[in-house]
Amino acid sequence: MLIFEIYAVTSVCPESKGVSGKYIMKNYMKKKIWLSLAHMSGEEQKYIQEAFDTNWVVPLGPNVTAFEKSLEEFIDRDKRVVALVSGTAAIHLGLLQLGVGAGDEVLCQTFTFTASANPICYVGAKPVFVGSEYATWNMDPGLLEQAIADRIKVTGRKPKAIIPVHLYGMPANMEAIMAIADRYEIPVLEDAAEALGSSFDGQRCGTFGEFACLSFNGNKIITTSGGGALVCSNDEQARKTLFYATQARDEAPHYQHSEIGYNYRLSNISAGIGRGQMTVLQSHINRRREINNLYRKLLADLPGIDFQTEPDARYFSNHWLTCIQIHPEEAGFTREDLRLKMDAENIETRPLWKPMHLQPVFAAAPYYGNGVAGKLFENGLCLPSSPVLSNEDVERVAEVIRSMYN
Repeated sequence: MLIFEIYAVTSVCPESKGVSGKYIMKNYMKKKIWLSLAHMSGEEQKYIQEAFDTNWVVPLGPNVTAFEKSLEEFIDRDKRVVALVSGTAAIHLGLLQLGVGAGDEVLCQTFTFTASANPICYVGAKPVFVGSEYATWNMDPGLLEQAIADRIKVTGRKPKAIIPVHLYGMPANMEAIMAIADRYEIPVLEDAAEALGSSFDGQRCGTFGEFACLSFNGNKIITTSGGGALVCSNDEQARKTLFYATQARDEAPHYQHSEIGYNYRLSNISAGIGRGQMTVLQSHINRRREINNLYRKLLADLPGIDFQTEPDARYFSNHWLTCIQIHPEEAGFTREDLRLKMDAENIETRPLWKPMHLQPVFAAAPYYGNGVAGKLFENGLCLPSSPVLSNEDVERVAEVIRSMYN
């Protein structure tokens, strides 16, 4: 984006060619600050080259196996991880294995990206959206229980699954959510797409439910350029996931299929990127948390700004994205005012997710809420949070925010 600066000339200088009282106009390109760029470790190319050298350029191979194993070591050695083409595919295959099908209902957090809800429709089921608590911005346990009781009353049967989301890396209140799920005997499929490395009460996000999805999209904590994984509770679930993800081919010398399958397996090339990324996963988490802390310090004295914040010591967020709310009555400007100002300054920001119950495609879906999710969307903004940002980049973003108060 081209930025112009105009300087008033009050004395003779070379640039003004001796003409006093005139204006000089300089133009220059301001560096673009992106919301969440990927950062390469330098190890990725080694694993990619290894795949080419050994001709493993298919959706299986040593990189895939090693990447899955390294994820299990990081998350929970008792879990099994199957690498797939996306987090969306992971949710889809998790729902299939939970027996969700046509006519069933699935409880899903409303304040999330549409990929959390779309797979419910893939299997012919119906989403029922649950609102957020203010403490975490994630699924409100009280509203969850209200929704379960009401759906049983309305439909005569309980929902088939629950999909809580660890939004922007902030863990949901899994103690309360799992207690409700256990009481009603409804399985949980965690959406941990944004929460690799986050934990609740010392337990990694993505290990509470029967299944969980991870995402390795280009803007996530680590990337495979595009990809995801399903976290399974046992070997049999992992075997079934692999079966579905490779077109559900039966054991036979010829191509025979007794079930519908999908082309969902991650390639050995992409998994090579993932192996290299695992070497910097912890440093990425550390840096994003440092960036979050720096924003807090730089903006601490400004009225009308709230951060998404860990409610207590049980919560550990990877702070995938640092997110704020702007309260116009205190700040004197709106989230949209700030977003447009950032855009003019060549800084990428993003409004918080528009809740699913407000999306046209889900307008007819049942919703149990309290207004928190809608308010977060109205007032919330994601700030640049990539581990490649320098402290000076963060200070530049903060200075634009401070300028809104002048």
